Amino acid sequence: MILEIVQYGHPTLRQKGARVESITPEIKKLVADMFETMEENNGVGLAAQQVAVAKQVTVIDVRAVTDRPSSLEIDGQPALIDSIMPLVLINPEITPVGDPVMGGEGCLSFPEIFAEISRPGFVDVKALNEQGKPLAFRCGGLLARAVQHEVDHLNGILFIDRMDKKTKSALQPELDDLQDETKKKLNRK
Repeated sequence: MILEIVQYGHPTLRQKGARVESITPEIKKLVADMFETMEENNGVGLAAQQVAVAKQVTVIDVRAVTDRPSSLEIDGQPALIDSIMPLVLINPEITPVGDPVMGGEGCLSFPEIFAEISRPGFVDVKALNEQGKPLAFRCGGLLARAVQHEVDHLNGILFIDRMDKKTKSALQPELDDLQDETKKKLNRK
């Protein structure tokens, strides 16, 4: 089922997600619905907060993006991205590795707003998959950026919080309009 993606100004986007203690049928349905919603909206990642659920669950699939490569290592060995896609991360923990790099980012909760964001080029990831089995890998490129963006969401952090002051200042009128529009929608409900 395609879920509504909440936009900037919705309070759930600023909530830290609750840890998932067990993989219930509700969690499995949430994951399936999140994948469907992400694909329908041409996204590469979607966090539970973006569908108004404050839980530590995110889905990622970078396979459709061919102009921004990703790298993957499992147990210190290079691996194919397709081997873990589509990716479900439950209760993820990430450790930055390497120097920060600039890269373009957008967000389904911020339609038509894009910016260059500095993030570590690689991250080590530990999480559970949708079966509750542990995952551990190192990733770089677009996958590392997507993982960091989505894990930020799970902690109530938005990509606008990572923008430099000049960029955020330039986008402020658009951000204010989006936030006002969202609050009006919430007040009508």
